[in-house]
Formats: sequence, structure tokens, C-alpha cells
Amino acid sequence: MIDLYTAPTPNGWKASITLEELGTPYRVHPIDLGKNVQKEPWFLEINPNGRIPAIVDRANGDFAVFESGAIMLYLCDRDGSGQLLPRDAKGRSRVEQWLMFQMGGIGPMQGQANVFFRYFPEKLPAAISRYQNETRRLYTVLDGQLGKTPYLAGDYSLADIANFSWVRIHEWAGVPVDGLDHLKRWMGELAARPAVQRGLAVPQRLELPKQEDAAQRVAETGRSILQR
Repeated sequence: MIDLYTAPTPNGWKASITLEELGTPYRVHPIDLGKNVQKEPWFLEINPNGRIPAIVDRANGDFAVFESGAIMLYLCDRDGSGQLLPRDAKGRSRVEQWLMFQMGGIGPMQGQANVFFRYFPEKLPAAISRYQNETRRLYTVLDGQLGKTPYLAGDYSLADIANFSWVRIHEWAGVPVDGLDHLKRWMGELAARPAVQRGLAVPQRLELPKQEDAAQRVAETGRSILQR
């Protein structure tokens, strides 16, 4: 049994969707980020960085794993089926490359776009534009790859789960996907997967912004996020 400590965020969904796709039994422990539960001493014993998600594998000596990408890889290795992570070196590397693309690119860039677009107390158009533009550029990289293959690493894999979990809330960061037809096709296919739908409901559904709300926030910055 896996204990999953999580909240409704892109990184949290990466773990819960992976668990659902693999069919791995798990228990959900919702973490209230607003109350800083993730900073409490008991949780820091599981994840010293005080972030979600984290897991504890009760069947492996209460082994704790933190960092969403590391959790995904651990779960696949634990499962051993090769379902979401190929066993051969080249296949595994393809998946890991696109997984790291999300972790090193889309996650940090879109995360900062979220902060400056929605939460930062002062409106800084240059910062908003910088992070939205870079996020959009990374989306075009995904779109280009998805024009060549149905999924990022060929077959459906961890790479798709990781990137989808972030791209699906593009409106929250004020970043459009207009004109990225391959990306939109892929998003629709993943959103229709039953395991993805179940994973997105863990620990509860998150209300996403309406398109017009995102468009209004972009207008408030006084500049186009497509500007180069």
C-alpha cells in the first residue's frame, strides 16, 4: 500500500494520475497548503523540503519518496510492467527526457507565470510577459513533438502525464494554446482517459478559470504574451 500526501496542484496530479494508470493501491492524505501542514515536523520527516506530493511505501519498509518526478519513476520501477516507462535504455531515456523537460522547463516557467499573473501583490508587466512568453515557447516545443508522434515519447508514458498536468491549467497562467493544434489534440485525448480523470479528482477537484477571465488578466498587463 502506498500512502499519498497531496493537494490539487499539477505536481500532485502527476503522482495521483500515475497511481491510477498503474492500478497501484493507495491511500490519500490531503494536505492543506493554506494551513502550512506541509511545514509541520511530521511531514518534514517525509519530505525535508516541505512540498507536496510525497509518498510512503508501506510495503517497502515505510520508504518515503519526495519530488513528483522521482515519485513517478519510483512507482513505475516498483510496478515493473513497463506500462508507463519502457524497460529498454533508449525507450526509458526518451520518457525521462520529456519528463525532465517538464520539471526543468514548463514547471518552473509556468509556475512563475502563475505567481506574477495572479498572486504577486504588484503588477509587473515585464515579469508577467517574460514568464508567459517562455511558457508559450515551451508549449510550441511540445506541439512540434506531438506533430511527429501521438505522444511525447512515442507511446503514452510518464512524460505525457507530467506535461499534461501542467499544460491543462494554461489559462490559470494566462497562456493561450491557440494555434497549437497538435497540443490541443493531445490534451483532449489525455483528458478523456478514465485514469486521468480519476487522478485529477485526488484529493478534490480544482476549479479552473474561465477563458474570458484569463483573457481579461492578460489585457490588464498591457502587453501581448505572444510578443517576442
